[in-house]
Amino acid sequence: MTQDSNNRNFRANVAPLSNRSQMACPGFTLVEILIVVAIIALLAAIAIPNYIQSRVASQKTTCINNLRQIEYAIQQWAVEMRQANTASVTFSDISPYLKGDVICPAGGKSFDDSYAISDVATAPTCQLEPQTHVWMGSDVELGQAGRPGPHGNNGNHGNGNNGNGNGNGGGN
Repeated sequence: MTQDSNNRNFRANVAPLSNRSQMACPGFTLVEILIVVAIIALLAAIAIPNYIQSRVASQKTTCINNLRQIEYAIQQWAVEMRQANTASVTFSDISPYLKGDVICPAGGKSFDDSYAISDVATAPTCQLEPQTHVWMGSDVELGQAGRPGPHGNNGNHGNGNNGNGNGNGGGN
């Protein structure tokens, strides 16, 4: 073969490639798109349950804080009005002692459908989630492992002072 025929063959082979690259539209292949969609789905599968769990936990915390606020309002009302532990309590009695709307964030519409109160001695309860939205109240002291200690004490059988005046030592 001559030099001219080699050049023609080379040009014939090269020309269609350059035409193809100029004519092809830049874009993503189906495999690339499927990989991106799979990564997004994986991230969503991880993130959504964590979001829901944190939302439920924050609703529980808010409800327990509301129960604490309600109990403190009941106690303050009872002291100021000189009521006995058996005195009946209504929302209108304690509403001046509460700040803003006190409703359960787990779906309550008003105080009456969110919380139940009866008397001064009985702790308020959540009507929407009574098993999980529980405040142990001021009458329960926690033990060392976060559990009530024997006979209601806090699990510490000493005050950290062995009686010798130096403050060292401790009870057991």
